[in-house]
Amino acid sequence: MLLPFSLIFGLVVYALLPAEPAAFHFVIGSLGVTLCLVLAMLSHSLAGLRVAIQLSAAWLGFCLLALHGLAFGTPMLSVPAYGTYSARVDEVLSADANGIRAIVSSIRPLDEARELPIRRARVLLPSELKVEVGDRIEAQVRLASVPGPILPGAFDGQFHAYFAGIGAYGNAVGPVEIVDQGDDGDIARRVQALRNHIGERIDLALEGASAAIGRAMMMGDQSAISDETRDVMAASGLAHVYSISGLHLSIVAGGIFWLLRLALACLPMALTWPNKQIAAIAGLSAAFGYLLLAGGMDNVPAFRSTLMLALIFGAVLAGRRALTMRNVAIAALVIIIIDPASVFRASFQLSFAAVVALIGIYELPRLSPPATGGSVERALRFVSATAWTSFVAGAATLLFSAYHFQQTAPLGVLGNVLALPFVSLIMWFGVLAILATPFGLDGPFLKLMGWNIDRMVDVAELVAAWSTNLTGNPILAGWTLLAGLAALAWFAFIEGRWRLLAPAIVLPAILLFGFAPRPDVLIADTTQAVAVRDGAGMGLVTGRTGSFAVDVWSQHFQTEIAQTHSGAHCDSLGCIVSTEKFSIAVIRNAAAFPEDCFGQNLIITRISAPKGCGASGQIITAQDLARGGVHWLRWDKTAGRFEIRPAIETLSRPWRVLPR
Repeated sequence: MLLPFSLIFGLVVYALLPAEPAAFHFVIGSLGVTLCLVLAMLSHSLAGLRVAIQLSAAWLGFCLLALHGLAFGTPMLSVPAYGTYSARVDEVLSADANGIRAIVSSIRPLDEARELPIRRARVLLPSELKVEVGDRIEAQVRLASVPGPILPGAFDGQFHAYFAGIGAYGNAVGPVEIVDQGDDGDIARRVQALRNHIGERIDLALEGASAAIGRAMMMGDQSAISDETRDVMAASGLAHVYSISGLHLSIVAGGIFWLLRLALACLPMALTWPNKQIAAIAGLSAAFGYLLLAGGMDNVPAFRSTLMLALIFGAVLAGRRALTMRNVAIAALVIIIIDPASVFRASFQLSFAAVVALIGIYELPRLSPPATGGSVERALRFVSATAWTSFVAGAATLLFSAYHFQQTAPLGVLGNVLALPFVSLIMWFGVLAILATPFGLDGPFLKLMGWNIDRMVDVAELVAAWSTNLTGNPILAGWTLLAGLAALAWFAFIEGRWRLLAPAIVLPAILLFGFAPRPDVLIADTTQAVAVRDGAGMGLVTGRTGSFAVDVWSQHFQTEIAQTHSGAHCDSLGCIVSTEKFSIAVIRNAAAFPEDCFGQNLIITRISAPKGCGASGQIITAQDLARGGVHWLRWDKTAGRFEIRPAIETLSRPWRVLPR
């Protein structure tokens, strides 16, 4: 069970390196690990062999991202491009009134456009275009560099885009022409056409939040869900409902398994058939079909859940125990090897932690006897089991959701218990709608699905209202993720009640030491936004509210960022901000350098500064912002200077966009 954690450890070490290792480092490391493995085998020591295997797994994890980058990575676009290009549509991510988001490859320049080194790009196409997977299009496009993290430790778009082979983001700026249609026999094209058809049928039957959540739960397209709905669902602990994962696949595949087995048991001629195995094959087929609708292997929670179900149904076919920690480890190993970058996404961490916790608790000795009472007692046990499952999954994912989303759902157990009946009916009416679609009879089932979605949202709004004064906005330090991973490894590996020891130690440690300080200054790299602490909130010295960076900052720290700072004094040359702790000069014109270069604790300038400027304090220049991206600063009273953290600490990694 420790093998996935050893792989993850190696991945983390590689990702945190300040520079890309040279090829000979990989060769030397591989030889050293091989030697350790051979010596352990020759020593005939079982303990030594186990250590060598874990060491080998950690080294494999260290090499995985580099190997994945060689196979699927791409040069990153550093200079924006504009021109006419042709490209093949590899994937349609989503389609709504705002446009079609697609991944394109084989990008070829036309009409004197410059050659691009990138492998693939993510582009926004007009919503009226009827484009499918495999089509070749021609259009005038504007491509830009993939943006970096919006804050230190935040989601790194460049990292994930690189390993997905996406070297640029862009959009079509004129008419788009389909010059060559793809092969209709292509499976990906057929699946996409089916997804489009189902999406159109949902839009015909439902509207608003019902249609958006229906699309998300049936085909994994969350693009139409509004921010208001997302906030309500998150506050009530129900945000996981519209992300296709183990809950949805278990309802669909498990339901098919149960119904088919029941139906076969009612047939006299089927008494001698392997009914359990037949039902398992049907359930597994339903799971894989659902995975295709959900986006295939690109949907990590759905893919992980499908692997788990495949192992469970495989165990049923083989007559073995289905739910074991070993099956979790096998599923994790497959996902990590296929897509090692997914380890750094919130979806993998949340789903992996929840499954490990649930299986681990399931394996503990039972304190209560099996259900033997009547229907009322069985109903109460079902509600109790639902609440307990929700509590365990919520507790296991709390650290990861708090780190990535700065949000907790204290009444999430209650929200899940109240909403589960509606969630189950949503899934079942969705299955019936898909089965009825070829006959044109899906409308009533979609309507019933929509009604249950509305009731689920009602529950979410009710629980979110009860949670108004209970939710927090924790900002956790990066080391807490590693501590959570270590506690999860202990929990997975140790058997019995001792597995609860590490989580019991890590939780108070994080509560005491794991909260990160909030910034006093935030500086955007690609806009003029500079936000400075102003009482309980923050205020802009330059820039404007409503920009992407400012909105993300405000949401991340749950802090109001006013349009102007109360202590700022600005003119055409720049701004001076004076607070009780520090003073800052933001220089916009070279004429301000003689006066503002000295006597300030911090100087921020996006133009070339003269030599010696900022000698009496600290200075952040355009070059610093180009290299480091967004800057986070906190005033250190003891040192009398700012602690400065750039979002990008090094440019010597293959996924980084080099400044122009």
